[in-house]
Amino acid sequence: MRLRLVPENTSWDFFSRARMWLGISAVLVVVALGSFFLQGLNYGIDFRGGTTIRTESTQTIDVGAYRDALAALDLGDITIVEVNDPTFRADQNVAMIRIQAQDGQESVTSEVIDSARVALQAVSEDIKFVSVESVGPKVSGELIQTAAIAVVLAIGAVLFYIWLRFEWQFALGAVAALVHDVVLTIGVFSELQIRFDLAIIAALLTIVGYSLNDTVVVFDRVRENLIKYKSKDLKEVLNLSINETLSRTFMTSVTTLLALIALFVLGGDVIRGFVFAMIWGVVVGTYSSIFVASAILLRLGVKRDWSKPVDTTGNQFGDVDA
Repeated sequence: MRLRLVPENTSWDFFSRARMWLGISAVLVVVALGSFFLQGLNYGIDFRGGTTIRTESTQTIDVGAYRDALAALDLGDITIVEVNDPTFRADQNVAMIRIQAQDGQESVTSEVIDSARVALQAVSEDIKFVSVESVGPKVSGELIQTAAIAVVLAIGAVLFYIWLRFEWQFALGAVAALVHDVVLTIGVFSELQIRFDLAIIAALLTIVGYSLNDTVVVFDRVRENLIKYKSKDLKEVLNLSINETLSRTFMTSVTTLLALIALFVLGGDVIRGFVFAMIWGVVVGTYSSIFVASAILLRLGVKRDWSKPVDTTGNQFGDVDA
């Protein structure tokens, strides 16, 4: 007996409260933007600048012990990563420690570095600081600008692709859903003041891809059904298409969430922010592909005068499924 999260044949009306769902989404977007402009983001070292210290020791690295030792110095955002390399000797244990720049300073001072060395020597007596490198505010500012451009270009490319693949109404619905997902993700990071670094930018771009995949699956079925059921109202076609793809959508989302939750619980502090962003993105991406993209498509309407002939399955000849 196969496990089913959704009944095989459903006939739920997803648009009986379409205005309510769009209203809730609009309010959440306004709250997210308000939090971003009033409270800002808790930028990590990548965007605030700081110092990277490469350490080496013959003793096994205990990341938790290192973090506890440095926490007493109250240095703000600290990231510790153990470095593994097959070329290292058996007694060569290397770690990368990143300490954010203190207020009013471009990099961590020599006094702070000395304090960190003393604190870590209490954990590992023979620890050595092999190299110390600083990232100034100019480089951090360039990273923020580049990250913003990357997200905007990704959404722009999606707009162009959907416009060519379907129609402009589909494109506007898909892009509205993507902007909705990105804004809400940034908003929750601003509201909860979770560290925002380059890994979160990678998560945002991944969320854009995931949400787009869900939306395109629904839109492909919508286009097929618009050709197949020429006399049906657009609302009926949208409901039918979403119900037909609902099982696939839920199974994909749930299996992805199972893996992400395992990573969030067991993956450690280094990737927790990235995984949290992905979990949030999967949830809002699944929601937006149904209640935002499709609802906007319903309000915009769509033409049905495709000129290509139709085969018995409802597909246009010459079309290739995405």
